[in-house]
Amino acid sequence: MHYYPPPCLWIVIPCYNEESVLPLTAPLFLSEIESLASSGIISSDSRICLVDDGSTDCTWRIISGLVESSSQFVGVALSRNYGHQNALLCGLMEAKSNCDIAISIDCDGQDDIHAIRKMIALFEEGSEIVYGVRSARTTDTWFKRMSAEMFYRAMNKLGANVIFNHADYRLLSKKALNELSKFDERNLFLRGLIPLIGLPSSTVDYERTERIAGKSHYPLKKMLHLAADGITSLSTKPIHFISIAGILFGCIGILGLIWTFVTFILGNSVTGWTSTLSAIFMLGGLQLLSLGTIGEYVGKLYLESKKRPRYIVKERKGELGNE
Repeated sequence: MHYYPPPCLWIVIPCYNEESVLPLTAPLFLSEIESLASSGIISSDSRICLVDDGSTDCTWRIISGLVESSSQFVGVALSRNYGHQNALLCGLMEAKSNCDIAISIDCDGQDDIHAIRKMIALFEEGSEIVYGVRSARTTDTWFKRMSAEMFYRAMNKLGANVIFNHADYRLLSKKALNELSKFDERNLFLRGLIPLIGLPSSTVDYERTERIAGKSHYPLKKMLHLAADGITSLSTKPIHFISIAGILFGCIGILGLIWTFVTFILGNSVTGWTSTLSAIFMLGGLQLLSLGTIGEYVGKLYLESKKRPRYIVKERKGELGNE
C-alpha cells in the first residue's frame, strides 16, 4: 500500500571533485527517481539535490548542466570545502522544508540505488529512519575490512551508538529531519548522531559494489580522523579510561615504592638503568597520550564555543518543487 498522495522524495548527494564519476551516476539517479514517480511510489515533485562541497575541478559546472537539463535536479554550491558530513547536513537541511522523506547517498555508484524502494516501503510501514546496511565487504581489501570492523566495534564499546556496517546511506522522514535540525554540534558525526534521535527505525541490507569511476576521497588518514571525531563527539569514555589508568598506575607506583624501601632495608637494592628508563618511557608515553586525549576534548569545546556556521551556501540552482 502506498501513501496518497505519494511522498515527495529528495535524494541528497554530497559531491567533492567528482567530475569523473558524476556524469556516469547522475543519469542512474535520474532514471531511478523517474521510475519511482511513474510507479506512483513518490511524488513527481521529487528532486535530486547535488551539494558541491567546494570542489576544485569541474563538478559545479557539471551540476549546473544537470540542473539545466532536468527540473528533477537541484544544485547547491558551498563557499568552500567544509567536509563530507557538513555538506551532507547542508543537503538534508535544504530538503527539510521541501520533502516528506530524504535519502542520502554517495555519488560514486557503490551504494545500490534499487534499495531505495525497500527504504520507502519500510517508511510506509512506520519507520521514520531507515538505515542502509552493507550485507558483506567482499569488495574491500583485507586491511580495510578488518579496520572497518574494528572501527564499528570500538565505537560501540566507547559509547557511540552506531549501526554496524552502516555509512551514510539512509532514509529520514520529515519528522526525523526536523529533530535532526535541533542538534547544534559543529563537530558532526551523523552516523552516531542520527540514532540519538530515537524515532522508529529499521534497516535494509544491500550489496556495495566497486566505485564506478574516480578514486575514493576517504583514505586511511581521513578514516582515522573520522573515527576520532566520532568518538570524541559522542562519548566521554576515553576520559574515564584515562582516570582508571591513572588510578591503576598510581597503585602500581605505590607498590613499587614499597618494594624499593623493602629491598633497600634488606640491602638487596641493585642500581639498574634499564628498568628505570623503561618506567620513565612508559609513564611518559601514558602522560602524553592522556594529555592528547584531553586536548581533543578541549579543542572540541573551543570550536563549539565559537558557534561558527557549519557551512555557507554560495549558490543555489534549480526548482525546489513543493515551494
